[in-house]
Amino acid sequence: MFSFVLIILLGTLILSLPVSSAQGKYTGFSNALFTATSAVCVTGLSVLDTGMYWSTFGKLVLLFLIQIGGLGFLTLTTLALILSGNRIDLKTRILMKESLGQNKLQGILKFTKSIALLTFGIEAAGALVLSFVFIPQYGFVKGVFFSIFHSVSAYCNAGFDLNGNFNSFTSYISHPVVNLALMTLILLGGIGFTVPFDVIKNRRFHRLSLNSKIILVTNAILLFGGWFLFFVFEHGNPLTIGGYDTFTKLIASVFQSVTCRTAGFNTMDLEAMSNSSKLLSIFLMFIGGSPASTAGGVKVTTVAILFLISRSVVQNKREIEVFHKRISFKSVNKAIAISVIMSCIAFFGLMVLSTAEKGAPFMSVCFEVISAIATVGLTLNLTTSLSLLSKLVLICIMFIGRVGILTILLAFSEAKTKRYKYPEEKIII
Repeated sequence: MFSFVLIILLGTLILSLPVSSAQGKYTGFSNALFTATSAVCVTGLSVLDTGMYWSTFGKLVLLFLIQIGGLGFLTLTTLALILSGNRIDLKTRILMKESLGQNKLQGILKFTKSIALLTFGIEAAGALVLSFVFIPQYGFVKGVFFSIFHSVSAYCNAGFDLNGNFNSFTSYISHPVVNLALMTLILLGGIGFTVPFDVIKNRRFHRLSLNSKIILVTNAILLFGGWFLFFVFEHGNPLTIGGYDTFTKLIASVFQSVTCRTAGFNTMDLEAMSNSSKLLSIFLMFIGGSPASTAGGVKVTTVAILFLISRSVVQNKREIEVFHKRISFKSVNKAIAISVIMSCIAFFGLMVLSTAEKGAPFMSVCFEVISAIATVGLTLNLTTSLSLLSKLVLICIMFIGRVGILTILLAFSEAKTKRYKYPEEKIII
């Protein structure tokens, strides 16, 4: 938790310097802090135009912050220690195990190196594909930088772009290469570090771990369900995709379904979407991606467990079962706790922003809060006009969303063991 705070403050200091802005001027503390928090928390909400405001140096700083936020400070520092040949103590190994969501300590350093190689390999491949579009458009140097920046931003689910004027990728709405490359990077970054290795090792679905099965199935349901609903809601809307051909409508709909899973890019005008699409976007943003990934949200496993709990209650079962396996009550309790606490924080943020931004539509405020807590970065053009109070609240919410509310609470709590149990009594529900 404190490593994230340290990196955010360091990023704020650097971004506030004149060398970081294109105009060579000092950047206000609140705007620099908001941008640094958004980058380290891989959110993508921007109070300043990323493509126009920041200098090349400032953009490089943002790229560095995004990479740290996506992989995690602990992962990168451990990797640096491994490469330098230093010994990794037991405490760091245990922290790495917890950080990456692993069940065993054995082989954790090898797994860390594999994650780094996988990440940099995917980002390099994504940059190579995007370079075929950006180099002809911007020239070699600028095109290469655009390719690398957007590949890292997409894989880390950060949502920062350099296209300028807060347009994101709306000018590429029908471009198949850009759309497919970005969607692939977003999905690979948001599926979790453990799942690809599990798939490569076991290959067949029935051999995968229960965690991988739940992640893959739930992601598929949300992806195709969101694709279908966005197409239904927007195919006749002339302000978004109504005037395009069927191919563009389909690819824009699936891109919106993918990007809401905490990526933060957009190819259609979000503010012009129907209320149904906005509500669907909020729902997908709150769920987010997979655990031990670059994505935010309450996570797909949490939502899957809540659904399975409901199914067990309806079927009058004592155990929560899926794929011929039983889910531990520890996982069930964590899923319920995360959902309740995150909902309460979102409700608090919604009340504060609704009060501070009195002239803003309620849907825009709700969209902004959920986008922040799920570290998505999508906005209905509200971010640039936020008051100082709203910025500070969103900074806190983005930090909570990235670090994890349970991590923050457990950092200040002490485990207490009791040698007794109170008598059990049922309550009416």
